[in-house]
Amino acid sequence: MHIVIPKEILNAEKRVAAIPETVKKYVAKGFTVTVESGAGAGVFITDEEYAAAGAKIEKDVEKLFASAEVILKVKQPIFNTAVNKHEVEMMPKGSTLVTFLHPAAPDSHDMVRMLRDRGVTAFTMDGIPRISRAQRMDALTSMSTVTGYRAVLDGAELLPRFLPMIGTAIGPIKPANALVVGAGVVGLQAIATAKRLGAVVKAWDIREAARTEAGSLGAKVVGFDVPKELAIAEGGYAKLLPPDWLKKEQEAIMDVVAESDLIVLSALVPGTLAPTIVTKEAVERMKPGSVIIDVSIDQGGNCALTKPGQEILHNNVRVCGVQNIPGRMAMHATWLYANNMFYYIDNLYKKVPGGPDLEDEIPRTSLVTMQGKIVYQPALDAMGGR
Repeated sequence: MHIVIPKEILNAEKRVAAIPETVKKYVAKGFTVTVESGAGAGVFITDEEYAAAGAKIEKDVEKLFASAEVILKVKQPIFNTAVNKHEVEMMPKGSTLVTFLHPAAPDSHDMVRMLRDRGVTAFTMDGIPRISRAQRMDALTSMSTVTGYRAVLDGAELLPRFLPMIGTAIGPIKPANALVVGAGVVGLQAIATAKRLGAVVKAWDIREAARTEAGSLGAKVVGFDVPKELAIAEGGYAKLLPPDWLKKEQEAIMDVVAESDLIVLSALVPGTLAPTIVTKEAVERMKPGSVIIDVSIDQGGNCALTKPGQEILHNNVRVCGVQNIPGRMAMHATWLYANNMFYYIDNLYKKVPGGPDLEDEIPRTSLVTMQGKIVYQPALDAMGGR
């Protein structure tokens, strides 16, 4: 079975789906591996290093895709201007794609339909269930760790003030107030980073267990009580609140938002759009110079004003729809992702050669398209069943 590793072509994406260490493991399992020339350049891995690990190197991207049985990527397929073709157009019918697809996000819908129409079997790495057996495959958790750390650094850079308390001859400068919304993996890492940088940190989450974890890191826990059956889904994830409860949350968070200098928004609901928690009215109550870093933007964003990949200034508050933060910390992000990918593929193809094991819960819940159909329910819901 032939695995191919294309070079990522999304703007500013430096990660790659395999490293020499994992190429060796694939080869040892019986796969053949071909890597596009230059695929590892963003993380300083040379073609020679891939070749030494057992991979073939291919300079022609169309030939690379044409030979593929299994395609491993980091980000969703996009249009390749170098050959004037969409990456999906180059994928053979019946081939398998494994990558982050974010299939429920509005910007992904056309691409998911293309995969369906092309007859590609596609798996999304953000659909892996949070179960103990899948921990080593959980790329979303790995990338979330990177994102939480870097989001605070980005916010600190944009803030026109110090994060920690600073003593001066004139008097002390008060520490900044940081608010982290969503105490999942991203949020917990953001809390820890903001605390290390000296900010006064508050954490907001509708789940009691998540609030407890946030408090254990030194954050002051704020929020409001939501019935457990409305707040928590299977596996401990947050649920999307019904409209009336979401409105209550939007109103309850306003005062906390107003007193915050830096806000990191990271509240996600797996497989569906992120809830809009911070409204335009809440932003307009913030102090001039405040900063919002919305890292949930790949799934729509937690702030009503966030625009994907853009930094906007509204009422002298910066609202940043920061995309692809892990791509800017590519070395460690690639090491984590490539290993997550290996364990996923090793589980997917328990016998080589052979087809994917769809009896297994892990691939079954992350399957997006197969046999000309979209089968990922959150994507179907977001796309209106089309």
